Order: sequence, then C-alpha cells, then structure tokens
Amino acid sequence: MNLKRIFTGLALSCILFTACEKANKDVDTSPIDGAATGEVSGVWPKGSTQIIKGDVVIPEGKTLTIEEGVTVLMDTVAKPEIIVKGNLYALGTAQNPVKFTVNDFYKTDAKKFGKMWGGILAGPTCAELVLDHTILEYGGSTTSDASTSVKQGLYKAKAGENLPALWFSNVNGKLVVVNSTFRNFQEDCTYIDGGKIIFANNTFYTTGVTGGEAMNFKSGCVADVAYNLVYSTNTNALKLSNSGDRTPQAYIVAYNNTMVNTGWRRPTAKGGSVWVESTVRAELHNNLFVNTRFGIKRDTKKPEDSRSVYTNNWYCGYDQTTVNQFQPTSDVVGGTNDVIGKTAGENNPMLVNYPLNTPVDNAVFNTSWDFHLQGNSPALGKGITNFTRHYAAGIMANGITYQSPAPSTYVGAFGTR
Repeated sequence: MNLKRIFTGLALSCILFTACEKANKDVDTSPIDGAATGEVSGVWPKGSTQIIKGDVVIPEGKTLTIEEGVTVLMDTVAKPEIIVKGNLYALGTAQNPVKFTVNDFYKTDAKKFGKMWGGILAGPTCAELVLDHTILEYGGSTTSDASTSVKQGLYKAKAGENLPALWFSNVNGKLVVVNSTFRNFQEDCTYIDGGKIIFANNTFYTTGVTGGEAMNFKSGCVADVAYNLVYSTNTNALKLSNSGDRTPQAYIVAYNNTMVNTGWRRPTAKGGSVWVESTVRAELHNNLFVNTRFGIKRDTKKPEDSRSVYTNNWYCGYDQTTVNQFQPTSDVVGGTNDVIGKTAGENNPMLVNYPLNTPVDNAVFNTSWDFHLQGNSPALGKGITNFTRHYAAGIMANGITYQSPAPSTYVGAFGTR
C-alpha cells in the first residue's frame, strides 16, 4: 500500500515537474508574476509584473504576447536587451498600458536620459511586431563585447553603440506602433531598417543626450507616419533616408504630426525637425513645426528622390532667430502652400496650453501641456486630404487589421477638443 502511494507520488511529481519545466521553457515566467531571462514565448498575462534579470530572446517561429497592464521591469545592473527573432505583441489599453520600465527609485533628473536597459531589437526573422498603448522609458544603454546583440550580429553589431528603444530589420515584416510613448532614452527612439510600417498617435519626448532621432527610417521601409507628437528630441523628429541598399526604396508618407522644440540640443547642424537624404522618397503634409530648429532639411550632397512632395506644412517661431532658420534655402525645404512667416510669433497656431516662450533647449516635458488647437486657431482648415497613404486598407498583424488614420483638414496631430 505504502509502496503504491510512493510510486503514485513519484509519478505526480514527475508530471508536475515536467509541466513546470515546459512552462519555464516556453514562457519563462509564472502564470501571474515572474522573472525572465533566456528564451521566452507564450503569454505574459494581464496586470502581471515581469522582472527581466538578463537578456531575453523570443526564438524564431515563436511569439510572446504581453497583455494589458503588464509591467516589464528591467534590472538596472544587467541592463537587459529584448531580442525578437519571432513575433512580439505588446497590447495595452489607454487605461492599462504595457510598460517597459525600471524601478521608480531610479527615475531621477540625473537619469532622465535613461541608459538603464537596452531596447527591443527585432532581427530579420521577426515577421510581426506590434506595440499598442505601450510605454518604453529609461533605456538605451551602450553595447559592449558581452552584449547579446553584438554576439548575434544584430543592430550595428559592435561595442560602444547606444541602443534605440526599438530596432526593426525585416524588409518583409510588419511593424505597427500606435498609441504609444517613448521617453527618457539616451539616443534614438526608433531605428527602422525595413518593413511595412505604421507609426500613429504616438508621443516622443526627453530623448537624446548628444544625438538621436524620434523616428529614424532607412532603406526597405514603406511607412505611414501620422498624428505623432515629438517634443525636444536631441536631433530630428524624423530622419528619412534610403541608406543601406535594401529593397524596396524607402518611401515615407508623414502627415498631421506636431513637432515642438526639436533639434536645438544637437551640437552640430544636422537637421532638427525632418532630415531627408540618400534618395528617400518622402511626402510631408499638414505637419506643424513649433519652435523647431530648421524645418525640413536636406543633405545637399545626397538629396532625396525628386518625386518627393511637401505641402501645407505650418511653421511658428517665438523669436526671430528661430524664424530666420525656417526660411527656405538650398538645404531648407519650402513646400507648396506652406505657412512660413518672417517675423517672430507670426502664424501662432494657438495651442490650448503650451507657452511659446518655453526655452527651445528645454528637454523636460510637462504632461499638463495640451497641444490641441483652440477653436479659433488659424491652423484649422489649412490641411489637405487628397494624397495617398500606403495603408488606408490596413496592415494585418496578429490577426488584426491596423489602418493608417485618414488625414485631417487641420494642421498638426491634434485638432480641437
């Protein structure tokens, strides 16, 4: 009798051990809260906290789904990288976003540009990546010879590189980033080396110590970029380039974005709002530039595709120095029906709550600011809608169709409330 019970107990223990082993291998976390390192896949469930103690890898052919309200807490000593070789879906909501972050104790002014974990690095085998209502903050650490990304030949594959919050590199892949926030990163927020791409309704602020863009697109990218707010990136809000010799040619349609104070903290004059170069095909419509350094600036030695189009963009500078450097030249692009005044304060778009006299080199974002237009704003009705965006019919990812939003007749990312 006792022997039978012993064998039964051993059998049950074996089953339980096998089940736990399988869960750890596939998900590397408990069903509620957990700690992860190594290979991960499966589901991180709603409302859980996942402590990332070392570099994690989503293997090729596997998927990690992160449900609403999950906090992904990064170890600030290990400075983890998240390597995506399979698929990643971070699916938050407005009330319960997914958050990639560090312990609140470390969020000091001295650490406002992060550097405390790596980034999300999606290799060429990543077929789909979706960030919806997701917050990424306090990352962008510098690689070393020991970094997983360096060992596996990912991103720039060398030590001493400041990692972006997000790198994506599959020209045949699908990348959807919507309703999300990028803040407190050392350099680039995103660095995209190809794919079918939608960036819409996102916010970028307090990024870049000595360089870095909000959205950095290279060859292989076909993207719609709309209704994003970019505040005080060190360099450009948008860097649009066809460098890298990948097919297809980079073709970016950027419309109804609001850019404020971008570019002034860059020690050299390489852009500050939108930089176009290397035969990128670009379309920019209905964008609002407030106190930004330059407007749309081209590399005169490696200019953009001649088919590029610029229309109905709006510029306002609080002081004369800012206004002077908006003026079109051989390298500062002036578009059709652009509103570009010549005197300080001209063409005030009448934002609901943003002091136009905020110093242009200020990197601290006030969450009480409101970049909607007042009801009597002259920027209302100055946009156009008769251009073609790439993904009006949508991109299918994770079984969901994500459409690039329709353009609006107002200028900027926000109309009236």
